[in-house]
Amino acid sequence: MHQEAAGTTGIRRAVKAERDEISLLIGEAFMADPVSGWVFPDEEYRRAVHPVFFGVYLDAALRDGWVDVTDDLSAAALWLPVRAADGGPEEDDELGGRLAGAAPGNDRARVVGELTGLAHPMDRSHYYLPVIVAAPGRRSQGRGRALLTPVLDRCDREGMPAYLEASNERSKALYERLGFVSTGTVVDLPDGPRMWPMWREPRP
Repeated sequence: MHQEAAGTTGIRRAVKAERDEISLLIGEAFMADPVSGWVFPDEEYRRAVHPVFFGVYLDAALRDGWVDVTDDLSAAALWLPVRAADGGPEEDDELGGRLAGAAPGNDRARVVGELTGLAHPMDRSHYYLPVIVAAPGRRSQGRGRALLTPVLDRCDREGMPAYLEASNERSKALYERLGFVSTGTVVDLPDGPRMWPMWREPRP
């Protein structure tokens, strides 16, 4: 799930001591996201569970990948390296179990995990962007491009593809401008919004 992270301040690697602040940033940023609204229809519950739910992805990125943030912690991008056909940095069932534990009894969270898992290409190693956000009021200021450009430059140097799922039309348009294209598969949530799996080949 993604939003267009938006502003131009310095970009740096997050440290573990910033984990709680980043989880709150992610939780607040996804309050208006259409997929998250479908998974957690009750706004009060959504606000309460978001930091825990997205904290699962955050902990995985801090442990197995990396987290890039703006200097003022107004935007963040979580990256996970995925090795071809090995389930990525963490077994899918383990990550799914942690997500289920963060939102017990929520069948829609399980459905999103299953459908996005089926759509995720696993035949080639790549860098996976599960989450990118900006704080409300800090969007449409260039933060998304600022966060993504250094990693995509790294992808080009290393010959490494990148992958993500866009959860709204606005973020999809940003990713297309940065070289991502649709994988040819869409994730249509039952009676809910659409997600777009997107892949970027490294540029020479």
